[in-house]
Amino acid sequence: MPLRCHGPGGPLQYADAADFTHGLAPEPGLTERISGLVLVSYGSHGVVRLEGGENLPCQYRRQVGRPFCGDRVQVSLSEEDRGVVEEIMPRSNRFLRGDARQRKHVVAVNLDQVAIVIARKPLPSRDLLERYLVAVHSLGIQPLIVLNKTDISDYDRSQAGAAVFDRIEAYRSLGYTVVETTCKAACGTDALVPQLRKRSSILVGQSGVGKSSLVRCLLPDIEVQTGALSDATGKGTHTTTTTIMYSLPGGGYLIDSPGVWEFGLWKLENHELESGFIEFRRHLGHCRFNDCRHLSEPACAIKAAAGAGEILEWRYAAYCRLADQNRD
Repeated sequence: MPLRCHGPGGPLQYADAADFTHGLAPEPGLTERISGLVLVSYGSHGVVRLEGGENLPCQYRRQVGRPFCGDRVQVSLSEEDRGVVEEIMPRSNRFLRGDARQRKHVVAVNLDQVAIVIARKPLPSRDLLERYLVAVHSLGIQPLIVLNKTDISDYDRSQAGAAVFDRIEAYRSLGYTVVETTCKAACGTDALVPQLRKRSSILVGQSGVGKSSLVRCLLPDIEVQTGALSDATGKGTHTTTTTIMYSLPGGGYLIDSPGVWEFGLWKLENHELESGFIEFRRHLGHCRFNDCRHLSEPACAIKAAAGAGEILEWRYAAYCRLADQNRD
């Protein structure tokens, strides 16, 4: 079975097992190394999809470090027909989340895009979408906005998070791809399918926005794939609490991540935060001060652009709130 790998500076490519062999001698009692892809990871062990398509439970060597969902690895087989991860191949990127203390936690790696799922029930919190977009841009990954549960028209428009649904066209005008989905209709995910094909994507979003329902619609054989993972581990796989990679029909991979009540950012450098607002970019470098934070500094090009209507007022306001939260 062909494995997916990242070409230098380019999109995902497909390669045969021969492209991954290192020719390194195995340790005593272990077979020659073979390539694999981490489908799910639990601390010191996980499940790796081997080049032939088999799912193999694997242990991680302490000196190798912990692989994450989406990692490409080199595996040796033990005499007990279990795998041992011997090497983690270089990563093209990592998708992170921040905890309450703004520390980084890896969710998945080697992604082409992050599909940010929002819905009218439950409504997102204010700036949730902006936090996700800043995170994705700062990590060098492509964002995709998914508006799910489009069959819902009755929702509380008085809540701050409801404003995002009146601004969908504004996001499109900024250059973001926005697709609308519902799991209540036969063709409800048709607009999403081509956006995922032959790519490695992760679905992220609040608990309750329908990510699990989207996964079931997109993967007609999800029970088979989940069952194969459970067989490999010898125990059940908890799909709502574990980050899991699935194979998509027609090529590509879809990672389902656990829902969160709130997505937190880690401590960002100023340039990471400002570059997360893509409309700022053509104004950057024109402020009076090189270390301008675009808040209260004089002669700020970003504030001037916001005042002139070149940057949407609500986007600049969201930036200010995130910048304030990002202070030391």
